[in-house]
Order: sequence, then structure tokens, then C-alpha cells
Amino acid sequence: MGKVEEFEELRPLLFSIAYRMLGSVSEAEDAVQETWLRYDASSTVPESPKAFLSATVTRIAIDVLRSARVRREEYVGPWFPEPLLDDPYEDPERAAELADSVSMAALLLLERLSPLERSVFVLREVFGFGFDEIASAVDRTEAACRQLLVRARRHMHDGRPRFEADRAERQELAARFFDALKGGDVDGLRSVLAADVRMVGDGGGKAPQLARAIVGADSVAKLLAVVFPRMAQVAITFEPHDVNGQPGAVFRDRDGKVLHTLGLDIVDGRIQMIRSVINPDKLAHLGPVADAWAINDQVRAARRG
Repeated sequence: MGKVEEFEELRPLLFSIAYRMLGSVSEAEDAVQETWLRYDASSTVPESPKAFLSATVTRIAIDVLRSARVRREEYVGPWFPEPLLDDPYEDPERAAELADSVSMAALLLLERLSPLERSVFVLREVFGFGFDEIASAVDRTEAACRQLLVRARRHMHDGRPRFEADRAERQELAARFFDALKGGDVDGLRSVLAADVRMVGDGGGKAPQLARAIVGADSVAKLLAVVFPRMAQVAITFEPHDVNGQPGAVFRDRDGKVLHTLGLDIVDGRIQMIRSVINPDKLAHLGPVADAWAINDQVRAARRG
């Protein structure tokens, strides 16, 4: 197998590693492309292309993470990862780890870790790499990597999400939520929300967003029941779709352009968290992006009408 074929076979894995490291589709794609350039320019023939390429994309992601810290600190409002609709990498033996690790909740927990802790946790806990491979990737001893993993597990354990295990039950609950949303049904919405549900939006200062988190089933249900019918008046529609491995939807304007995504965290048979990503910079990989400010003006006009 030639270099191109080897790389293309491993591309889904490399992207999945980079995305979990960076929380950004665009940055993950850039990291994978840089990995190819380095691989193509290398005159050495690695014994294991998988180990070599995984180590390379990990090192690139670590460098990007270190430079991204300041940008994250200066971000306007809550920061969420770029929404991922489909994870290209599949491994039946690690399906549970892969699904849990790509959720918004898990990626936000990973933000607590240092770049080295994050890389060790992702490579070991999510993808099952050996400590010898991890040590080579992060340029540390195996003993040091084991210590990094212990610290990472401790940070992750405290806030690890407990999602609804049964996929069919999650989808059924999400369907009830979106049916109630479409109909502006306050009681229907309230029936699927946890008592302490939170709704938070990420606009990054580049799109209309909630001034603060909305907390409580009654408050969230009433707000949604008022807002979506008004959005429907200006031809906003949505299509249910998994967002970061959890039930959600993609909202579009009358021209089919992406307005925002909505993701649901379902815990103990109720929706615990609703996250909306409306920052246009984080939606470009999904297709043409709608003008959220213009739509906001249209919704306001519909409300006055």
C-alpha cells in the first residue's frame, strides 16, 4: 500500500483524534492536512503508519491547543465546541467510548485538562492506544504518561456525563421535545424537561444569543413555546439530527442556510441541558450560513405584528 492509500485509510481516525483534542472541525481538518504534508515529506518508512500518523496529529493538536488558550479566554459568552454531525471513525469494540467522548458535555470537560493530559486521556481512554505509543506521541516516558492519565481521569470523573443509555429511548424523548417545540406546546415541553434544565447559547458575539443561561423547566418551556412559533413565521425550519452523538437538530432559514444547531443532553429520562450553537464561524463546515442578525430582526417584526 502506498503512502496516499495508507493515509486515506487512517484519515477518519486522525480526524477523530484531532477533533476530540481541539473541539473544532475546521482546526481538526487543518491538523489532519498538516499531518499528511509531514508524512509525505518524510523520507523514513515507519514500522507502523498508524502509530506514526497518530503521534504526528497529536503533536500538531497539542501545539494548536497551547496557542488557543488565549483565544478561549477572550471569547465572548459561553464557548462550545463546533458541532459535529457525523463522526467518520467507527470501531465496534470501542463504540461506547467513542460516543461518550464526542458529546458536548465530554468535550467541555476535556477543556479542563492541560494539552498533555488531554492527549493522553484521548489516546488511551477513547482510542485504546498503548502507553508505549502514547509516550512516543507526547515525548514523555511511559511512567509520566500513566501519571498524566491518573490526573486526567480525576478531573474527568467529577463531571462525567451520565447520558441515557438506551438510544431508542433518547430518540423517542427528543421526538416528543421537537413535536412540542413545533406546536408551541408549553405543557408538552415541560413534560420532557428536567426540573433544573439549563438552556445556553454560543454566539461568540457574532450572532444574537441568550444574555444568560435560562434555568428551570417552566422558564425554558415558556421561552421555547413563544420563540419557535415566531421563528416559524419567518420560515425557519429544523431537521432532527444527532449533534455530537446526542439527539439534536439543525435549524435553517427559508433558503436552506444553517441558522444554528441545537443539542440535547438526556439524563435519567429527562432533558438536562439544551445547547445552541449560533456563532457563524462554528457553522461554516455544515454549509452556507444564514444571517442570524437579519433573521432576528424579522422575528422581532413578526412579534410586533
